[in-house]
Amino acid sequence: MNLPAPTRIWTVAEAKAKLSEVFRLAEEQGPQHIGTKRRFVVVPERLWQVQERQSMGRWLVENMPRGANLEIPADRKSRREIPFIAEDKQ
Repeated sequence: MNLPAPTRIWTVAEAKAKLSEVFRLAEEQGPQHIGTKRRFVVVPERLWQVQERQSMGRWLVENMPRGANLEIPADRKSRREIPFIAEDKQ
């Protein structure tokens, strides 16, 4: 499930004043972003329930804004497993 990139970022004051609008848009358009310095996301419960059934990493990869690239450097020095690749193997 890929969600579109947010078309706007609500200020906290706007979100407080138009909370029902934030909820409506979250349901119709996907997650709504609130705040500029400390950012929060309003997500409909149905999307949150889907997220709980899969790893947060998988959800983030599947819901990245279009055009964003997630690159893992080839010269990575850590011996830790890469969680996004490990999950693909399952």
